[in-house]
Amino acid sequence: MKKPSELRMLTVDELKQEEKDLRKELFNLRFQKTTGEIENPLRIRHVRKDIARILTIISEKSKVKA
Repeated sequence: MKKPSELRMLTVDELKQEEKDLRKELFNLRFQKTTGEIENPLRIRHVRKDIARILTIISEKSKVKA
């Protein structure tokens, strides 16, 4: 999990790649939860919040450009 200050230093393309990676991880965590193999169920919550944080920063950066 990266801090918001670290995320703000990334470019929009890097943020989108980070979001893509987190969405893949979220899919895998949900799959593990369904099959009962998940080790840390709280990780799902953290990943979802990280995705929201990234989307917020992308939105902020796009508003600054406009």
